[in-house]
Amino acid sequence: MSKKNQPDPATLLARAGGFIDAGSGGVVPPMQPSTTYVRDEAYELMFPNNSYGRDQNDQVRLAESIICQMEDGAESLLFASGMASISTVLGYLKAGQKLLIQNEIYWGTTAWVRRSCEHHGVALIEANSADTETFCAIIAAEKPDLVFIETPSNPWLRTSDIPAISKASHAVGAVFVVDATAATPVLSQPLLLGADIVMHSVTKAINGHSDVIAGVLTCKDANSAIWEHVKTVRHEAGAILSPNSAWLLIRGMRTLPLRIERMCSNAMAIAQHLENHEKIEAVWYPGLSSFEGHELAAQQMNGGFGYLMSFLVHGGKAEALKFCGELKGIHRATSLGGVESLVEHRHTIEGDVTACPENLVRLSVGIESASDLIAELDGALSRI
Repeated sequence: MSKKNQPDPATLLARAGGFIDAGSGGVVPPMQPSTTYVRDEAYELMFPNNSYGRDQNDQVRLAESIICQMEDGAESLLFASGMASISTVLGYLKAGQKLLIQNEIYWGTTAWVRRSCEHHGVALIEANSADTETFCAIIAAEKPDLVFIETPSNPWLRTSDIPAISKASHAVGAVFVVDATAATPVLSQPLLLGADIVMHSVTKAINGHSDVIAGVLTCKDANSAIWEHVKTVRHEAGAILSPNSAWLLIRGMRTLPLRIERMCSNAMAIAQHLENHEKIEAVWYPGLSSFEGHELAAQQMNGGFGYLMSFLVHGGKAEALKFCGELKGIHRATSLGGVESLVEHRHTIEGDVTACPENLVRLSVGIESASDLIAELDGALSRI
């Protein structure tokens, strides 16, 4: 499938979706923080779309419109966090229904799904969606009501075949949802590849400045039953984004293509360098031709392979932690997708329940100088 007649994302985003402030002519969207809106003498709304600020705000609607155009979707809805968006869409399932979810993805998603499915009586199946043949066979045999994958996955960087999984899911009547946080809409548009709903943790690269927590869902069909559920739950439960956060998000998105271009370039240079380093056991990055899933990633991602990678330090947990501790400029912090590079020891974060190797280090690559980043990584590796 191809995109509708729309501008390139770089043009769309730089112009904030073509926004001009009607009241002043300003090219920067103003912020309206009001929580409520006035009515006239007859108690009619003076602005039909504005009654109460829970999910009626111009900044939020503008940010949603921009994201929806990037995804080539029917409608986008912003949430207070990535997990708020995930819990809303997966909360569509009822007792007796079945969820098939990719295993070894972001631990926050896995932990919530396990607890929620047990509590609500939803049958849960976890499987490796990067094994396309086996995963699609599971779909055919189990006939799940909803299929959820994350590609590239965090922190394993596995790439899943979106068109193949879409075809298998729709053959049994399942809703197909893709978390594409590690790709961003600049690099991948899952709706065009067959997904019904795409999710992003906007906290990460879409905002890109480590100062907003948000999530977004975008659908292919705004009249579907699951999307009606999403809209109703967001309105009634109030898991909404604040006007200030939406304003910051719009500002952050205006440089998204430039940031992604630099981050992908940096990540590729670092991955190629570490792949041959004597103190690195393996590098997991879709851009490396040696990485399983590289060819599929090349088909599904346009303009780069993302900013996220993981690598295994020779030795074990002690060596990996020593390496992280020796870094002086790359921050040891939980998150990804910001302009600053961040490193994380996932096993420490997830605990003993994780399948992550103890010597795994996850690196979110920022927009700094690639040579500076490589020099710092080399220095830390030399001291373990």
